[in-house]
Amino acid sequence: MENLSFQYPTWYLLLCLALGIGYALMVYFRDKTFLEEASWLKWIMGILRTLAVSLLAILLLSPLIKNLVTDTKKPIVVLAQDHSESVMAEMSEETLQGYKNNYATLKASLEENYEVKEYAFGNDVREGIDFNFTDKVSNLSELLKSMYDLYSNQNLGAVVLASDGIYNEGSNPVYASTRLGAPIYTVALGDTTPQKDVLIKRIFHNKIAYLGDQFSIQVDVVAQNSAGNSTAMTISKIVGGKSKKIKSVPIKINKNDFFKTEEIVLDADQAGVQRFRVALNKVEGEASTTNNVKEIFIDVLDARQKILVIANAPHPDLTAIKQVVEKNKNYEIKIEYVKILKANISDYNFVILHQLPSRTNDASSILNQLNSKKKPRLFIVGTQSNLTAVSQAQDLMNIKGDASQANEVQGIIANDFSLFTIDEQTTAAIPNFAPLSAPFGEFAASANGQTLLYQRIGKVDTRYPLLMLGEVRGIKTGILAAEGIWKWRLFDYLQHQNHDIFEEVMGKTLQYLTLKEDKRKFRISLDKNIFNENEAVVFDAEVYNENYELINEADVSLVIKNEEGKEFPFNFNKTASSYSLKAGLFPVGNYTYRGSTFYNGQELNYKGQFSVQPIQLESFVTTADHGLLRLLSEQFGGEVIYPGDIASISDKIKAKKSVKPILYQTTKTRSVINLKWVFFLLMGLLTVEWFLRRYHGAY
Repeated sequence: MENLSFQYPTWYLLLCLALGIGYALMVYFRDKTFLEEASWLKWIMGILRTLAVSLLAILLLSPLIKNLVTDTKKPIVVLAQDHSESVMAEMSEETLQGYKNNYATLKASLEENYEVKEYAFGNDVREGIDFNFTDKVSNLSELLKSMYDLYSNQNLGAVVLASDGIYNEGSNPVYASTRLGAPIYTVALGDTTPQKDVLIKRIFHNKIAYLGDQFSIQVDVVAQNSAGNSTAMTISKIVGGKSKKIKSVPIKINKNDFFKTEEIVLDADQAGVQRFRVALNKVEGEASTTNNVKEIFIDVLDARQKILVIANAPHPDLTAIKQVVEKNKNYEIKIEYVKILKANISDYNFVILHQLPSRTNDASSILNQLNSKKKPRLFIVGTQSNLTAVSQAQDLMNIKGDASQANEVQGIIANDFSLFTIDEQTTAAIPNFAPLSAPFGEFAASANGQTLLYQRIGKVDTRYPLLMLGEVRGIKTGILAAEGIWKWRLFDYLQHQNHDIFEEVMGKTLQYLTLKEDKRKFRISLDKNIFNENEAVVFDAEVYNENYELINEADVSLVIKNEEGKEFPFNFNKTASSYSLKAGLFPVGNYTYRGSTFYNGQELNYKGQFSVQPIQLESFVTTADHGLLRLLSEQFGGEVIYPGDIASISDKIKAKKSVKPILYQTTKTRSVINLKWVFFLLMGLLTVEWFLRRYHGAY
């Protein structure tokens, strides 16, 4: 229905009409041009002019046309199909085809009266249904949440949810916090009959292990309706796509509802991501063996720092150092003496020089090797040290004095030390520890390092450095200007019945000195080394210039190789100052990658590895849970329907009086001047008038 309205009082129309009449009178009844013509001609042209001028004047008043538009919104019916693997486990091709035909009939029937929306759910919730049943997880609560987010403010008539009732991700849908204001009709798929089955329920294991260690895994074995049967659990290692059997454990099943946990100890004998397969032998009459096998991936880290202690002579300090180092699994220590040194310094990450250079051995060849290999080092000064040579061997502390004479000194934590933090309890306790033996003389700290401990001589707190740390010419260096740290270890235990304070000071000192900084100008990183098979693998890359500033001028390429040697080439996308690559999904297995780029005329490369592990949640539970579907339907005012009767859902929804169309009325306003017929009306009036005037000899 259309209504005409004006933005000015309606009596203005009389003025518009008067304007038109006045204009016509002035043109035709005072003009002598048409005196010899018939009087009706002047009347016709006057009326045409009156109408044209009046209409133009009315348009200047901006008249509006208001329309009342009524829109009928059909109720929305959502068809949601579970696409997880468990749905297809008990469904033959013939059964599936029959189900698809019934589904198509239901959809066609619903589309006559409702707006139908289709969604598939499993790994995620997505539009469209293709009946592929390849999703690795089932998440019913996420579906309900998505439906609430999308349709809580719309005319949602009903939800038809087809599933086997098995969920292995998310919360129980019956207790979901979202409350749809529409009935849920559940289509009960799958088989509720318990089958004879043995399966690996879950495996508990650490994600990482250290090279050379042993680690344990706990395997939960479940058997249903299999009393009196026996099976065996085998553990194999997968290398290069080939399986190598490691252990086998026999298992006797003594009841129908059987559960047992087996603990297996394995060796971390190879660095990198290691793939293990745990499998149960099939029992006679077992319905499915897909859940008899589970694979795990463990990242074996070769992160141990090899520490070499080179001493001038036997000393109790050496044992104290060794005991601190051996408490950390990331460290491996070896002690040798300078006169019978057999170790290859190149094989070690960090070197401790105890009272070297000494008065009997300048250790020049050792120092030359350390400098050429840029090995971090720690000097421990004592009565056997050559103080002049020690001062020349490092740039942190200059010592002038006589090493044959010693002062008893205690340590004081420096307040301005910032390389790492020291606990308040340690800061308060260290000054009371047994004194160390420092050479008699003068000690001067350079600007190349930071002082962790100052010397307290007697009751006087000096500014002589006792322990300094720093980095000179890219080499991390430390110097302890005293011997006798074994006394600290014993004193700590005497006072506190542990070695925590001593181990904190020495442990953090070693950790700082052995920590490697990545100074490569080209790096590629992953959020993690082990991905699930439904997770996309995303890489980030960084390129640095000579000042270690991020740049992304050059192109970066990446080649991923699987265990069979097949290569997958990619190119990184440039971001604001770095690079990113979403490589997508990969099949289960181990992969290596090699990135490369050209910068400043030089080829830069980076190598790494990652693994993709299978998701086997859908194979753990294969018995359909129609009870959960029934509870869900009752909670939302629907009912459970079996696949052969899904065509009846359309009639059941029609019977619901609450499922009705909604009428929306809106007012549409538009200006009369935008109507095309108004233009043609004005054009017609003026054209007819012009024709009559010209025909009868006027302009």
